[in-house]
Amino acid sequence: MKHKVLFIDDTHPVLREELEKTGFLCDHFPGYSRKDHLRILDQYQGVIIRGRLTIDKEFLDRAPNLEFIGRVGAGMENIDVLYAEKKGIRCLNAPEGNRDALGEHTLGMLLCLMNKICMADREVRNGLWKREENRGMEIMGKTIGIIGYGNMGSAFAQRLKGFEARVLAYDKYKTGFGNDFVRESDMETLFAETDILSLHVPLTGETYDMVNSEYLNTFAKPVFVINTARGKVLNTEDLVANIEKGKVLGAALDVLEYESRSFEKLNREDLPGAFRYLVDSGKVVLTPHIAGWTHESRYKLARILADKIIAMVTQEKVSKKNRKKHGKK
Repeated sequence: MKHKVLFIDDTHPVLREELEKTGFLCDHFPGYSRKDHLRILDQYQGVIIRGRLTIDKEFLDRAPNLEFIGRVGAGMENIDVLYAEKKGIRCLNAPEGNRDALGEHTLGMLLCLMNKICMADREVRNGLWKREENRGMEIMGKTIGIIGYGNMGSAFAQRLKGFEARVLAYDKYKTGFGNDFVRESDMETLFAETDILSLHVPLTGETYDMVNSEYLNTFAKPVFVINTARGKVLNTEDLVANIEKGKVLGAALDVLEYESRSFEKLNREDLPGAFRYLVDSGKVVLTPHIAGWTHESRYKLARILADKIIAMVTQEKVSKKNRKKHGKK
């Protein structure tokens, strides 16, 4: 039986092309609502998503034949992975696909922040020529603390290599990763020595609101804060309070806690004063969740996910054939 795959979100065409070349049957119904998708789920062995829908218990219970879920991206917080795996459903993503884009974007935001590039650009466009007020700071000689050393954190560290900064990284779930780009560290050292804090952790129960006033005030020095991970890792009101009192020298935020689940818009009706402060502050650089969002990463995310799906199904076929050969079910 050929695998049928339901594309819930649009993605680079290479993903569908590669699957169909291998014999998959792929469907995509752009106008369908969640209710429409739930109605037809029982026909499919695979589902491809980005962020349009939440793959929750209800969704999974309506998909008795589902074998895999492919997320065209890195984070998996819109999938109930534990429940899916309990039902024998494989959950695949492709963080390798946008790690380079995110590493470059994080570095770009840091350069903008420390050299006041965005503020200076706005002023010049409005006829203001302020040189002393826009005097910047150099990355050279600073200590950069990276929290989370997976695909994203390591990509950022790699791109810092030529700046002659001291790069420390802490990852609660990983050890032995020190190399030419980074020194493995503990949180005590990071709190004591960091000048620039960069967040690269997934959103989980552990990391929700992780960076709050208590966390920020544990740093011995005033710090710059960069968040290209997930908005809700960082408490915005606490960030603003610490910018106002000088504990945070500036912030570069590609993600905001006010984003909708799809990461493609803000819940405007819920935007509080803290957001307005960020918008008006010359100490803040903002981008709309685009750190991994390049033309190249769109292709790479799709291609890597296609390769993973094909490899998984091929391996399962080989295993099934071997079991049959040896008289096992």
